[in-house]
Amino acid sequence: MTGTDTQSSFLGRISIRRNQVNAMDGSHEQEIEDLDLFQKQVSDRFAEILSAPDDTPFDAFLSISWIRKLLDVFLGCEAECKAILLMGRDAAQISKPPLDRLIPELLDRVVKALDICNAIANGLELVRHCQKLAEIAVLALEQKPFGEGQSKRAKKALVSLISAMHLDDKEGSAHKTTDRNWSFGRRGGNKDRPLFGHYKSLSWQVARNWSASKQIHAMTMNVVPPRGPEASGLPSLIFIMNLIMVFVMWVLIAAIPCQERNGLTTHLPIPKNVNWTHTLTGLLEKIGDEWKKKEKKGMAGLLFEMQKMEKLGQSLIDFTDSFQYPGEKDKVEEAAKQVAELAEVCQRMEEGLGPLQMLIREVFHRLVRSRTEILDVLDQGAKSSAPLV
Repeated sequence: MTGTDTQSSFLGRISIRRNQVNAMDGSHEQEIEDLDLFQKQVSDRFAEILSAPDDTPFDAFLSISWIRKLLDVFLGCEAECKAILLMGRDAAQISKPPLDRLIPELLDRVVKALDICNAIANGLELVRHCQKLAEIAVLALEQKPFGEGQSKRAKKALVSLISAMHLDDKEGSAHKTTDRNWSFGRRGGNKDRPLFGHYKSLSWQVARNWSASKQIHAMTMNVVPPRGPEASGLPSLIFIMNLIMVFVMWVLIAAIPCQERNGLTTHLPIPKNVNWTHTLTGLLEKIGDEWKKKEKKGMAGLLFEMQKMEKLGQSLIDFTDSFQYPGEKDKVEEAAKQVAELAEVCQRMEEGLGPLQMLIREVFHRLVRSRTEILDVLDQGAKSSAPLV
């Protein structure tokens, strides 16, 4: 059964239960069942992406394909959480304590997540730019016969590529790097055409002093598991969705070039003594370890394709540095293999970046729409509970 089928089945079940609950004038036991089922869905979905193979480039851990699967999981969880929270429920029910505090806090985190989506959209423009630089290098290195002119052109593109990857987050965002290297994307007199095509940011550019690491820190504030009777009700549902949203935004920031990531935390408020959080904890530890290794030297993120591109780029720079026509046979053959690998990475990026950009856009608009729907229900609850004058 696909993720979409599972979600449809889950939403259908919730709808049927809500009708039964309304007919019986309410059932806390049914709500507990819904929550248990939701927790199992969350655990199963994250377990599936945790088991991604490291030796399969198309589906490798933290690859473009893997990130898309993560976002599909997020969208599924978000839809199911909203169904449990709103479907067939009296608006007054979610306007009472402690939900009158927890739901506005969730909606505030949604606004922060929208900022992160904008920053990630900008970061994907840099990833696309790096892809184009790598393609220039591949074209030069594949030329037959291959001479010193082609070697110099390839080196120039590769040096720009590595420079773009090693960002100083304090100096600015992805746009400074893409601006600095646009010369490789210009042809003839068309000097104003951006290298990364027609993709536009979701709605607005993030502020110059905006910080991805501080945004995640702000999102984790007051994310604490409910205790006592609240642990088996809607407060627990809100906590789970808060945790999933913070985690997914954290992964996006770690994987994709993003403004001001210095000091990005590797600790999220995930309880370790709960069954459904085991897969989240495993993912957090795995990604956190990678981040700690890479953060010290500075890089464009943990995205699998970018790391592969960096490794191949560095090696091919060494080749072009020492190249003298006609070149040593063994070194030329080894370089040819690396060029083929780099071309394959570029092809995967060409196929995957567009759908990933569209998925980030979908997440952005889904969050906006859900926030509006919840605010409308809260407004209805406030009106229904207001005393008659």
